[in-house]
Amino acid sequence: MNYPLYLDYNATTPCDKKVLEGMLPYFTLDFGNASSEHHPYGWVAKEAIEDATLHISSLLKIDEKEIIYTSGSTESINAVLKGVYRKLKHKGNQILTVKTEHKATLDVCEYLQEEGADVTYLDVDGNGLIDLNALALAISDNTLIVSVMYANNETGVIQPMEAIAKICKQKNTLLFSDATQAIGKIPLDNFFSWVDFACFSAHKIYGPKGIGFTFAKLESQASLQSFIQGGGQQRKLRGGTYNTPAIVGMAKAIALSCQNLEAERNRLSNLRNQLEEGLSLIEEATINGKKSDRLCNTLNISFEYVDGQQLLAALSRNIAVSNGSACNSAAINPSHVLTAMGIGRNLALSTLRISLGKYTTEEDIQKAILIITKEVAKQRASNLLWDRR
Repeated sequence: MNYPLYLDYNATTPCDKKVLEGMLPYFTLDFGNASSEHHPYGWVAKEAIEDATLHISSLLKIDEKEIIYTSGSTESINAVLKGVYRKLKHKGNQILTVKTEHKATLDVCEYLQEEGADVTYLDVDGNGLIDLNALALAISDNTLIVSVMYANNETGVIQPMEAIAKICKQKNTLLFSDATQAIGKIPLDNFFSWVDFACFSAHKIYGPKGIGFTFAKLESQASLQSFIQGGGQQRKLRGGTYNTPAIVGMAKAIALSCQNLEAERNRLSNLRNQLEEGLSLIEEATINGKKSDRLCNTLNISFEYVDGQQLLAALSRNIAVSNGSACNSAAINPSHVLTAMGIGRNLALSTLRISLGKYTTEEDIQKAILIITKEVAKQRASNLLWDRR
């Protein structure tokens, strides 16, 4: 099959060959169960997990006991929000989050509302940022946890997490951050001192799918219920057989993502800016979140007088992009992220999310500009409203 140019790295990334090579022995020769304590097969697997955990903790400067392996960020979001609410609901029932959060967070909050949670959804401005004063006013004695995504998966907009954390600490409120898109793109040097909980998925940083971890600060773990009962693994926080190959792979992926982080950020930023400049030459094109601090690899752009579904269908033959989150890509409704930013329904439906990665080249960018420019013009040529504008 002749695959199109891939520019949907925020949806997922290809597994790095070095990651795959590190994983392979634990599928075949070293296949043991890490919980088997009475023979070498188990010992080897256990040692591999311990080494991987130590490596991750060293790279991210967190305690080994603050790492809870999960199947990915969606599980982590479920575990943290449900766990905190159910453990602490005798103290209050309010959860604070943001209208532009990933659907995983919004769906869990909606689910918890059926259990009695009082969920407050904070607005964002036209640049995708929350109002810090509104956050401070919304936190009350009834607030159990604040959940704010660090970097938005659709627009790349980065929330002022340090300032958010300062407010939460002043209000004595737990802070959870979906940092799935941030790792490997933003230095996380101080991030873990700001938050109580955070989540990550390996497949966003060239690791395997189906593995991630929850960061749970040691002093905040008492606010959590156990994720999964049975077996007693992970200090009884999440039972179940360890996915040894995937854990090893994730540790390698994190290590690779930390290497030359600043240089790769600069490279991707330059490529994103080239793409943005090229596509901005298209008449009636709008860059969403442009005035905010954004991820270096992400461009969210809308085109007036274009049918977004037709545009995506036409582009799919030559270039892989999306209209938003992969978890919501089949929806016919406009992006909730864009509508929360005040972007009209029609324009939101005429939007592309283009996300670059470590295999993206300058040649790819020039090719993408040419393909998208040509297709937008073709779509508009058959739109009477374009002629009558």
